Amino acid sequence: MAIDAATTGALAPVMSFALVGALGVGAQWLAWRLRLPAIVLMLVAGLMIGPVTGLFDPGRDIGPLMGPLISIAVAVILFEGGMTLSVQSLRGAAEGVRRLVFVGAPLGWLLSALALHYVAGLGWASSAVFGGIMIVTGPTVIAPLLRQARLRRRPAQLLQWEAIVNDPIGALAAVLAFEVVLVLQAAESAGDAVLDIARGLVVASVLGVASGWAIAESFRRAWVPEYMKVPVLFTLLLGVFAVSDTVLHESGLLAVTVMGIWIANADLPSYTELRRFKEHATILLVSGVFILLAANMKFDTLALLNWQAAAFVAVVILIVRPLTVLISLLGTKLPMRERLLVGLTGPRGVVLVAVAGLFAERLVAEGIEDAALLTPLAFALVAATVVLHGFSLRPMARAFGLAGAAIPGVIFVGGSRFAMAFAKALQERDVPVLIADSNRARLRSAREAGVPVFFGDILSEAAEHGVEIMSYGQVMAISDNDAYNTLVATDLAPEFGRENVFQLKRAKQDSKRHALPATLGGRITAGGLTYYELATKMSDGWSVRSTDLTEEFTLEDWAAHNPEAILLASYDESAGLTLIEHEQTPKKLSGVRVLALAPQKPDQTEVPQTER
Repeated sequence: MAIDAATTGALAPVMSFALVGALGVGAQWLAWRLRLPAIVLMLVAGLMIGPVTGLFDPGRDIGPLMGPLISIAVAVILFEGGMTLSVQSLRGAAEGVRRLVFVGAPLGWLLSALALHYVAGLGWASSAVFGGIMIVTGPTVIAPLLRQARLRRRPAQLLQWEAIVNDPIGALAAVLAFEVVLVLQAAESAGDAVLDIARGLVVASVLGVASGWAIAESFRRAWVPEYMKVPVLFTLLLGVFAVSDTVLHESGLLAVTVMGIWIANADLPSYTELRRFKEHATILLVSGVFILLAANMKFDTLALLNWQAAAFVAVVILIVRPLTVLISLLGTKLPMRERLLVGLTGPRGVVLVAVAGLFAERLVAEGIEDAALLTPLAFALVAATVVLHGFSLRPMARAFGLAGAAIPGVIFVGGSRFAMAFAKALQERDVPVLIADSNRARLRSAREAGVPVFFGDILSEAAEHGVEIMSYGQVMAISDNDAYNTLVATDLAPEFGRENVFQLKRAKQDSKRHALPATLGGRITAGGLTYYELATKMSDGWSVRSTDLTEEFTLEDWAAHNPEAILLASYDESAGLTLIEHEQTPKKLSGVRVLALAPQKPDQTEVPQTER
């Protein structure tokens, strides 16, 4: 095999998998570092190693493994989408979200299919299948865009929840349309087609519900040990997919989606851990599928993207999406500027490409030749929407007056004198702040001082729907409960990034008996002080003060004037706010403003004018 690979220029299968994995994950990491859309980098990487250089040809290097791999990957992706659809969350969502789901999804399916047929020139079969998956606005894409644009809470929530909820609905629509097309192609009569469709839907639904119920009951009754839950879940997922596919070809995708929806609404205590592991696996699979499909593109296929393809993308962005949103939100109390912003924002993501790529191959095999256009059209739509919205969303939000604060803010979990003093100092620099506490009395002084507060648990669903999370980039868990601080830091670390989650030092942290694993909690802040040490200093008259560092008055000069002070944060007009970890110093020694906890000085005349 090695000799054949060398003589033909093909990569060995193991090397092919390693290349795909490295490029997919590497593109996502590079996108995170450069603050660019990961999809664009993955698209470029796939095209470069595929049709441009010919280094990697999936059909040649992986061969018959490519089809099953993409099928399984898409099944896991759709299962993940199903696990995001919580009926309880949908009931509690705003009216606008429900309208975008119940009215917008079918309307978007119809308008997308019409655009595919009359503008892109596809047949009704391909248009119906691709139009269904076009409902999905890219949950893996919209979150980074929202964080970058920092919209106000209501339009940001509309876009985010629409993407989350419509993800499985779009997949279901595409799967159902695909099943109908396959059956109609194979059935000898209309009666046979109806029976085959009904049989496939019943079998897929029963298998999905039964497997979801079995997982929920076995996990709830502790029939499966904790360390085996994820392996059992994925093994059953593959089994359900295979069995359902045996009964009716491709019905397995519907079965695993139903299975995911059932588990999402089973209220499992271990659901969060399952979902996080599944999300990690999905990132790997999505990256791999995207690279595979991009590398498998041919220049003759790309050449099929003519003026009709460009017109189709323009119609989707400028007509189909805005019309769908405006009609869906008729009669709501949302201002027109918010409706227009949501209507002009509809980025598509890797789920669209993955599902379209799989269905395109199956439809072409069934004799529907124009389905070969689905994959290049999907790539074109994804690239156009991601690049367009990536550059236009923030300026458009400013034009509509819907942009949030430009500087990522801080959420303080736990109301105290220190939290109020620190938040007030940041607020004076126009940094968004929020103090959250489930004890109303602890929020009284902050509320009277004009500092925004949230009465409740920051980990609750009420906070998820009521707090403008997109306006904040860092979290400080500084309550008087060390265990709760650790819980908050651990739970919010995946969303904010572990480097942006801080907590107070635990009172008994120095004892090995009470030390927690490094995987729990956040970074230590406030100079390594415990809650009670911090409270004592505040009672002794310490306060949060800010000082401008210059070339004449550097950090060393400031430290000489304030030997007891504890650095808390640094602020730069270009870089924004950076919370300082215990025993860490600012990266810039001048040209920034430092905030510190310092004792009251008896002689204020010694303090430079830049310090206050």
